[in-house]
Amino acid sequence: MLDVRSPGEYDHAHIPNAISFPLFTDEERKIVGTAYKQKSREDAIKIGLDFFAPKMRKMVEDVETLIHSTKQSETQNSKSEIFLYCWRGGMRSAAIAWLLDLYGFKVHTLARGYKAFRNHVLQTFQQPFLFKILGGYTGSGKTEVLSELERCGEAVIDLEKIASHKGSAFGSFKMPPQPAQEMFENLLAIELWQKTMVSTKDTIQNNGATDHSAIWLEDESQRIGLLNIPTEFWNTMRNSAVLFIDIPFEERLSYLTREYGQYEKEKLVNAIIRIQKRLGGLETKTAINHLLENDHRECFRVLLKYYDKCYGKALFNRENLPALLNKIAFPSVEVKTITNILINEKTTAL
Repeated sequence: MLDVRSPGEYDHAHIPNAISFPLFTDEERKIVGTAYKQKSREDAIKIGLDFFAPKMRKMVEDVETLIHSTKQSETQNSKSEIFLYCWRGGMRSAAIAWLLDLYGFKVHTLARGYKAFRNHVLQTFQQPFLFKILGGYTGSGKTEVLSELERCGEAVIDLEKIASHKGSAFGSFKMPPQPAQEMFENLLAIELWQKTMVSTKDTIQNNGATDHSAIWLEDESQRIGLLNIPTEFWNTMRNSAVLFIDIPFEERLSYLTREYGQYEKEKLVNAIIRIQKRLGGLETKTAINHLLENDHRECFRVLLKYYDKCYGKALFNRENLPALLNKIAFPSVEVKTITNILINEKTTAL
């Protein structure tokens, strides 16, 4: 799949797994676009051809290289199929499609281009998906439970993984840079399409039973780091059944101390400072002092009380909460035990 838009357009957001294969550089695109607006379509096409002509041979050779590197079961002499798109399915994709078709590749273009894909992405979030929301205070091991649920064959979408952020002041630790908002939405939509197909297949195989047709998500605030969960999608989450894993405070504190105690003090201090307005001056100072004295447990105790308060407020700020919430108590963060019970748990809200 080739994205023939400019590098800047691709870097902002693209169809996941597409390869950047620009017809024009960012500067060339700007020149062609200016000519189109200020002169004429014909002038813009002529300028575009001046940029395109010297690149033709290299483009064909680059596609051959790409095909050669991805061939598996095809015979050496077979021609591979190419799928490509530009912004609106217009001249850029048509030009490269013509070139590759002339050379002998079987070429498909996306009707109405990336814009049509984006419209479909945005429409997807309005669908009435069936979700199971995994709730629990900070330190309950929800991310690990989601991974175990997926390993057991459940449909799972890890929003924090897609967003490259764990949602807290420490959420960016050991995570790659966050994608742009638009790219986050594209990735999320792809996950929804894939998981919905899997869930539908499971439902058919189980003669219409819905036990495996729901998608598991972690209970999140609408904002994850610098990104926002699409409003329609988040509203569906807020009206879905919540299976809340209730683990004692001290057990969760031990879990957090193990998970985050390994990080450098400077990173931890900077993370605490970022939330000092919400945490409060006294609690911020207390947490940092504990950290500087190498008392990670007491530092995280202050922070955990703060996050418990925040999460509790968000949890109970739901309409019809009694009908949606199902609390299940566990003595500790035992991921496999929690997962097995959750899989077999039946909730009236579903």
